[in-house]
Amino acid sequence: MKVYNDMMDNKQLTFENLVHAYSAELYRFAFWQCKNKDLTEDLLQECFARAWKSLHTLKDEKAARAWLYTILRREIARHFGRNKTNDISLDDMNVDLPDAQYDCSVSDDINLRQALDKLPIDYREALMLQVLGGYSCEEIAEISATKAGTIMTRLFRARQKLRQLLTAENKSSVNF
Repeated sequence: MKVYNDMMDNKQLTFENLVHAYSAELYRFAFWQCKNKDLTEDLLQECFARAWKSLHTLKDEKAARAWLYTILRREIARHFGRNKTNDISLDDMNVDLPDAQYDCSVSDDINLRQALDKLPIDYREALMLQVLGGYSCEEIAEISATKAGTIMTRLFRARQKLRQLLTAENKSSVNF
């Protein structure tokens, strides 16, 4: 019985360390994907519940970050696979708008978010993992179960498309 208790204590400590280390960045990633505070918290809760259940499969703690992102990505896909209508009004976004200290307006922030929403999910996800998560192309490839070259292409195309969308938006807002 003591061996079992020691194993459970070790599992709990490992899990608590993972939650403490990665919950903030996982939250940011999920929020950028679904833009709803409550839904983000639910997805993160489900991600960590699944992580707890399968913690025994994590062989290398260095791979924990990618492993957790993979679980979260699958949770997001499950949710939006079940709920095809993921249109969210700006009122439902629960977004903290930028402070006055930043050199961008609220409309710039909204334009950026809308442009990001128009990107294909593969492009947006790769871009968010790199920008918000700070991942390298190789790490994103591991998380996405794809090749690093594919990720580099997605990132290039995401930036290119985002630039086009924001340029088009700026032109249309000037011509009123």
